[in-house]
Amino acid sequence: MAAPQPRTKKATVVPLSRWAAYLLLFFGGLLTLAPFFFMFVFATHDRSDIFQLPPPLWFGDNLQENYRNLLERTPFWRNLWNSLYLAVMTTATTLFFCTMGGFGFAMYEFRGREPLFGLLIATMLIPGTLNLVPFALIMQALGWIDTPRALWVPGMASAFGIFLMRQYIGTAIPRELIEAARIDGATEFGIFRRVVLPLTKPAMATLGLVTFVQSWNSFLLPLIIFRSDQTSTAPLALRSLQGIANTDWGALMCGVALTVIPLLILFVIASRQLIAGLTSGALKG
Repeated sequence: MAAPQPRTKKATVVPLSRWAAYLLLFFGGLLTLAPFFFMFVFATHDRSDIFQLPPPLWFGDNLQENYRNLLERTPFWRNLWNSLYLAVMTTATTLFFCTMGGFGFAMYEFRGREPLFGLLIATMLIPGTLNLVPFALIMQALGWIDTPRALWVPGMASAFGIFLMRQYIGTAIPRELIEAARIDGATEFGIFRRVVLPLTKPAMATLGLVTFVQSWNSFLLPLIIFRSDQTSTAPLALRSLQGIANTDWGALMCGVALTVIPLLILFVIASRQLIAGLTSGALKG
């Protein structure tokens, strides 16, 4: 009896179309990373080097001087702390109230629920610029001009955040689980804290990252509210470095790089939860 022939693994042939897709994604990634690379490179050069042709393609030795000029012209670390405080407070309150609102719309039956939710969604159609003058007048009437709470208190909840959490909770959490917790004697807030919050981490990570980035990069509302250098945020401090003819581009790029670094760190930490939150809807049957 002849001995069985050993099985040979078939060579995996990658189609040419897939190689083309990989190549396209590679160059797309390079184009995406190029602005960040040049931002960090320009932070180490002075104005004359930045505007020469061709521009510098590697790091220089002017970083210390750019950093010193940045601190001389702005209270940068104070402004960066103001941005961090506003972003953290806005994100924390938005996650709490939007998750609670989404839970209410998804799991409770009450009269007028659908019209109220429709009205909430309709507010997303209103351009934000239409609210600038009423917003400034209300903050002035409350005496909140030049105070951080003028930004994070009105931003405690958003229509988009409630919509996102309502859609996620409605598909990710079975109603039977909520009913079982009620039978076990859990209070409504206890159900929210012990059942809903642990199961909505992917959606909360997505909403938290989006909210943090929006608050961190916010420019127009802080420009209206804040009147002094000590209360300004990082985007306002960077804007103050710009002039018609005397912009210190080296110091400006140094400040921009320092402002972007926390966002890059946050994205690396929360990227897995962010992807899970964005793709969860596609995986629900």
